[in-house]
Amino acid sequence: MAALKEIIYKVSLESVSGNMDNEVKGVFIDSRSVQPGGLFIAVTGSQTDGHQYIDKAIDNGAVAILSEHTPSVLRSNVTYITVNDSASALGQVASNFHGNPSKNLKLVAITGTNGKTTTATLLFQLFRNLGYRVGLISTVHNRINNKILPTNLTTPDAITINALLKAMIKDGCTHCFMEVSSHAIVQERVSGLYFTGAVFTNLSHDHLDYHGSFEAYIQAKKKLFDVLPKEAFALTNIDDKRGLIVLQNTKARKLTYGVKRLSDFKAKMITNTKRGLELEIGKSVVWFKLIGEFNAYNLIACYAVAVLMGETPEEVLRQLSDMKPAPGRFDQVATSSEVMAIVDYAHTPDALDKVLTAIKAFRTGQEQMITVVGCGGNRDKEKRPIMAGIACKYSDKVILTSDNPRDESPERILQDMQKGITAIHLKKVLSIVDRKEAIKIACTLSTNHDIILVAGKGHETYQEINGIRHDFDDKIVLTEMMELVKGGAED
Repeated sequence: MAALKEIIYKVSLESVSGNMDNEVKGVFIDSRSVQPGGLFIAVTGSQTDGHQYIDKAIDNGAVAILSEHTPSVLRSNVTYITVNDSASALGQVASNFHGNPSKNLKLVAITGTNGKTTTATLLFQLFRNLGYRVGLISTVHNRINNKILPTNLTTPDAITINALLKAMIKDGCTHCFMEVSSHAIVQERVSGLYFTGAVFTNLSHDHLDYHGSFEAYIQAKKKLFDVLPKEAFALTNIDDKRGLIVLQNTKARKLTYGVKRLSDFKAKMITNTKRGLELEIGKSVVWFKLIGEFNAYNLIACYAVAVLMGETPEEVLRQLSDMKPAPGRFDQVATSSEVMAIVDYAHTPDALDKVLTAIKAFRTGQEQMITVVGCGGNRDKEKRPIMAGIACKYSDKVILTSDNPRDESPERILQDMQKGITAIHLKKVLSIVDRKEAIKIACTLSTNHDIILVAGKGHETYQEINGIRHDFDDKIVLTEMMELVKGGAED
């Protein structure tokens, strides 16, 4: 609880009507959640406008309203505050209300199309192994050291973020690693946060349905770096052609990492097999359990962050060498057969290409590559044929299937994907709407030493169809289908 005038500190105000000494017991953006003594912030979202629910918020006990325009009818005993951008103000207000927790721990943001989850998760594991109490805000879940909290968004809203950071500090955490999506940056969910540093992983085809163009997409990522304080570090992947763009206007210390080009932190590929990677970093040659060139980038990014935060290079490499992938990221499913079964979150053309390229690097040519892949509904349609084409390029058999169709027709999504299949590849492709059946067919088509990749959903434990989430876990289904098919073959 704090005085209203204290929690709007640093917020640029346009007008105020009412008592600024009111005690505020909570900050809310959902009128249904407002409790007596609350401050309701009316935010205009992509689907709803919070200004429509101001009266409802007051009915539920709000003592103050922060909005972009003042209602025509004002109620007594309610303070009305207007600002130019309520979404931006929300971040600062939420931070103030919770005591500016981001200034009391080392908060590092990881943004980019691919690699965010793996990089953030590896950093979380690394710093815990180095002896720290650590927080994690990620696509898979949020963590306060040992405590695991479920999540629905890569980056939560500003109120949730600050509440999480405050809880981390209360638990004794000194560090937090946080995935930051482009949506979150544009929607000002990270406004008001103080970052110790930020990492840019890469940029490829995704979210153009939301941003409209690659230029808008990269500018969204760049905005995170533009507001970094001069004391922070700004670390970018120099091998990505847009990597240096994000550093153009930052006040932070500019640093680079990479595998192919000269950089401040460089990893040189020595060996790349299905058992792991051998990399030369600095003067050390180290074996890592992670697979594929894309993980070389994740590893060198983690190494760079740790060293920039004062950790000993040798100890960082020793700890990283024993790390395992994040859930649903090149996640090998243990089965009793000799088929190599992999689940991966690859849901963009670039991610799918990188996973299949990683597999190609250790293929002998004697085994079949079977890929099961779909595309999500109500999302960027342009990537659908591209992903089907990539799957065909690297695979002997491709099964197109549903991902999360959401409110779209699964059959229509598959039709969009099929446009990317050339005549020469038609015979290798099956389209099976039911994802479980598609995975079963992939297992049926496989023989010993073949490789099955089930791509697109990774760690997710649901499938969203017509607004309803049904239990569905690729790892569980793939394991069950492998055992069912193997059992059937032995009968």
